[in-house]
Amino acid sequence: MTTVRTAVFPVAGLGTRFLPATKSIPKELLPIVDRPLIQYAVDEARAVGIENLIFVTGRGKGAIEDHFDISYELETTLAERNKTSELEELRRLRPGPGQVAYVRQMQPLGLGHAVWCARHLIGNEPFAVLLADELILADTPPLADMIAIHAETQGNVVLVDEVPMESTNNYGIIRPGVETNASIEITSVVEKPDPADAPSNLAIIGRYILEPTIMDILGTTAQGTGGEIQLTDALLASISDTPFHAVRMTGERYDCGSKLGFIEATLHLALRREDLGEDVQLMIDGLAQREN
Repeated sequence: MTTVRTAVFPVAGLGTRFLPATKSIPKELLPIVDRPLIQYAVDEARAVGIENLIFVTGRGKGAIEDHFDISYELETTLAERNKTSELEELRRLRPGPGQVAYVRQMQPLGLGHAVWCARHLIGNEPFAVLLADELILADTPPLADMIAIHAETQGNVVLVDEVPMESTNNYGIIRPGVETNASIEITSVVEKPDPADAPSNLAIIGRYILEPTIMDILGTTAQGTGGEIQLTDALLASISDTPFHAVRMTGERYDCGSKLGFIEATLHLALRREDLGEDVQLMIDGLAQREN
């Protein structure tokens, strides 16, 4: 039985909701306190034993490659200044040699197309997909439960969370079947349905464990919602041949693809820091008093 050893990170998006900052900085490198958003997703993947990291990039995303590479000048300077803790942290976060690969998505044709661009690097093994916009904090990453369900079912697995019904048109929404304590059978999935037509309020939220056969389906999937090749359409097409299950979200989730979610994540993580929490709370209290 094959384990999940590889993760795909689609990072080719333009980040238009964060312009003008993202004109020169990839949105995935915008910091949540002092760590880039993409680093949280990579740390999550590595925490569950994933070894190989594939980044699907686009034009202007070279800084992501630099982030996961060695900066000799910076590390030399840190060593000379005896900044040992900072130097050790950089080395701890850096993937090992040969663990990272990059492939370019040359056209902005959606998530399904981005995943398909990694097909030659995936080969014939199951793989994970992580969307960095969804920052998930949990003692045990939900990705670990998803991998366990995949090992049991040998099928596709997604992470879902309950969203307000009025927000279903922002997500891929599942039609649930039989639910156990560990997983939910998926009988159908709809991309961004109108709330009146949504089959549930269980939204797919940016974590996937996929069988390699999904690549063949993506290669023949027509453009769907928004003129893009939708991963949800390919998953729907695979249901007749491949088991399809969902795992419910555990822990805390922040939608960092929105400005409000990004600010919320930054504040919550800063408040939990021993070196920042007390001062940040005082700052928040002071701002609240000033506004009143």
